[in-house]
This record gives sequence, C-alpha cells and structure tokens, in this order.
Amino acid sequence: MYNLAKEEKIILKSKFAWLFVNCYPFVLTGVNNLAKHSLFAIFAQKQSIMNIEPIAYYRSLLPSKFGVPRQSGLVPELRGKVVFEPQYCNADALRGIEGFDFLWLIWGFSLNGKPAGEWSPLVRPPLLGGNEHVGVFATRSPFRPNPLGLSSVRLLGIENNDGTPALIVGGADLVDGTPIYDIKPYVTYCDSHDAARSGFVDERHWQELEVSVPGEFRAMFSDEEYAMLCGVLRLDPRPQYHEDPERVYGMPFAGYDVRFTVSCDGILRVVDIVKI
Repeated sequence: MYNLAKEEKIILKSKFAWLFVNCYPFVLTGVNNLAKHSLFAIFAQKQSIMNIEPIAYYRSLLPSKFGVPRQSGLVPELRGKVVFEPQYCNADALRGIEGFDFLWLIWGFSLNGKPAGEWSPLVRPPLLGGNEHVGVFATRSPFRPNPLGLSSVRLLGIENNDGTPALIVGGADLVDGTPIYDIKPYVTYCDSHDAARSGFVDERHWQELEVSVPGEFRAMFSDEEYAMLCGVLRLDPRPQYHEDPERVYGMPFAGYDVRFTVSCDGILRVVDIVKI
C-alpha cells in the first residue's frame, strides 16, 4: 500500500508539472490582461475627471444675484471687466481678440448655494413663473451637474495697465466676482442661427417696466452708471411670483442699496437710495 500511494503521488506530481508547464503561459497572459485592463480602467477614469481653475474674474457694479439680468445681452449698457489671474495675465494670449465684436464667456455659478454635484433633473424656469417643471438640460438653470454658464458679451475694449491686460465687456449677466474659466470668440457664420426654435422661450416674453427715478437720486450716479441702473431695473429684478405693489425691494448697485416699488400698471418707482 505504501509503494502504491507513493506511485500515485509521483503520477499526480507529474500531471501537475505537465499542467503547469502547458497552462502557465495562458494563465500568465490572462493575469497580465486583467491587470492591464484594470490599470487602463483606472487611467481612463482619471482621464475623465477634468480639473479646471479660473483664468479670470468678472468685475461689475452688481455684487448680488438680485438685479443681475437673467440672460446676457438684455442690458447692453451694463459694462464690466474681465480681470485675469496673474498666471494668465499675458498680452500674447489676447493677440487678435480685438478683431471680434463678441466673445463667449464660460463661467461658474459660484453663488447657486448648493454643494458641488448636487442637482435635480427637473427645474422651474423663472420665465414660466416658477410653477412649471422643465428638464434641466432644456434650461439655463444654475442647478446643474456641472454648474457652468455660457454668456455672449460684446467686447468694448482692452485695458492695459502696466502690462496687465483686462477685457471691457458689455451686456454680461454675471455677478461681481464670478469666476471665468475660458474665453472664446463669437463667430457669426457658425454661432448665429436666425431661424432656430427656442422652445418655451418662444412662447413667453419678459414684460419690461417703466422706470421712474426722482431727480435727487439721479444726481448720485454718472451718466454711464445711471444708464446701467435703469437698464437693470427695466427688466424687473423681482421674483416672478411677487406682485405686491406695496412691497419695497432693495437692490445693491454701485455701493448703494436702491429701494423701489412696482405698481400694478408696470411702473417701477425708486423710493430711496442708501449708501451701503
């Protein structure tokens, strides 16, 4: 029995040796492929994550979301400045930009008040009165998976102070301090689509207000600032569901708190302006 068991062991060892010699290359190849694919998956996952940082910040007279135009281009009088961060403050990066009348600004919703990555598939656009739900990708809502905005602004000039360039732009719908992540030229032949449909926007329109500012308040601003102020107020900065003619609203502008009421007949009256 002992010799038979020993022979069986020898036979088993021989079979194992044969299997190892003949199958090991295939096993090794499989392991290598698995490792390779796993590493590729990890690499691909890392490559899919883009870390972006602001190249500039927008500066204007509107420090709060209240009063900022709901879309770019609605208040062409509204002027602001794109101020570059030191590492991107290079005049060569702007070479040729003076040949374009309009620019695209890609920016971040820095004041949407929600943690990064928190979003909803349905939102309620102000243009629809805040009562109807629409898919987030059918709107320009700030509450998006990636809170990025896109605005078309007019290039009014290029400022250069001691070799530090800045862009003067008009018609932006941005709060003071908004981070700018990229700038691209607006190209008419491919960016303009005159006959394009605009979904629910084609069916609803903002009702502009008549703005009344007493003379003593008018004198507190320069002509340029006054034109910007009236342009912003004309668009009715109130939430769409507010219709109380007795309510006094306050809008920060150029270091002042501009207080106003809106009557039922569509007249916005500035009732006080207080230094902030």
